[in-house]
Amino acid sequence: MKALGRHILAEVYGCDPTVINDVEKVERILVDAALKAGAEVREVAFHKFSPQGVSGMVIISESHLAVHTWPELGYAAVDVFTCGEHVDPWVSMRYICEAFGAQNVTATETLRGILPEKNSASNQSGRPWQPGSVPAQAVAG
Repeated sequence: MKALGRHILAEVYGCDPTVINDVEKVERILVDAALKAGAEVREVAFHKFSPQGVSGMVIISESHLAVHTWPELGYAAVDVFTCGEHVDPWVSMRYICEAFGAQNVTATETLRGILPEKNSASNQSGRPWQPGSVPAQAVAG
């Protein structure tokens, strides 16, 4: 089976507070991260909170890069989601972590859109998929 996309979620600790509290720097870092991975930037939206913190998103043709920062904790939550085979989300993630001055990073990658083979009506478990068959705890978290 083949995935439509790759989604990295990262817990980024020990960041330089002056960097992750500067909305222009954070925006430039995420845009540059997208470009370094070969993505095509479509839209950019960032917001500076008072007294601190930045949230933002870079929409790319291949999906998105997003960030939420807590400068007072030196922490950033970062996610990079890319679709297709031409953009490696790890290139973007490594660039962001380095530019933030991260001391410690925990990241996980999830494959998104894992579809059954063309002539199959089964999900990943091999069982037929029926609308409404997602367990309540999977939806509720």
